[in-house]
Amino acid sequence: MGPLLPLRLLLAVAYPLLAHAASVRHDAVLASLALLDLVVVMALVPLARGRPWAWMLLSASALFLWSVRAGPLPELLLLFPPMLFTGVVGWWFARSLGQGGTPVIIRIVAALEECRPADLPADVARYARRLTAAWAGLLLAMTAASLALALLAEPDGLLLRMGYAPPLQVSRATWSTVANLLDHGLIAAFFVAEFVWRQFRFPDRRQGPVAYARAMARLGPAFWRGLFRQAR
Repeated sequence: MGPLLPLRLLLAVAYPLLAHAASVRHDAVLASLALLDLVVVMALVPLARGRPWAWMLLSASALFLWSVRAGPLPELLLLFPPMLFTGVVGWWFARSLGQGGTPVIIRIVAALEECRPADLPADVARYARRLTAAWAGLLLAMTAASLALALLAEPDGLLLRMGYAPPLQVSRATWSTVANLLDHGLIAAFFVAEFVWRQFRFPDRRQGPVAYARAMARLGPAFWRGLFRQAR
């Protein structure tokens, strides 16, 4: 998976840019390209490994999107990925905070420290739990905002498509600016701000961004797959 990471990141960055351009221009072909890009991002590893089902999925997706490129469906489908992404990840963070579970970030810190979650210092564990809650709150708030704007968007928001007049209308470009651009910037800003604060909060654990990125990468794909399965 390592050699594919730069390509996956490039494709992931391309999606919101394509989606925003498609939404602003009301371009169904660009919308189809954005959606196909998203399929490739999700199936990149099995595609690289030559899995028949992955190539069948990509081919079927390409044929479907090509067949509907002249209609409203591609632009309608673009309304959902932003809120699905933040909603699923936010729910994953929030769910791990439940009784009997281990918060996601406690699991990550314990893996970086090469110890059991229960063996982390109390102040570190408390900070990690609160940070998990902060990420959950941020992502779920972003999901609610994306949903609200998707409902109110005109001329082809969800309420208008269902035949209801929204109490307040916002442009499709406004929805896209928030959902496809500002949300990603907000996530990046929160990540950077928290990283900087952590250096002051725990000076004895201070490390540079490159060292931190390398430590996270060393955890490996198996750890991240297990983390997604085990978070409760």
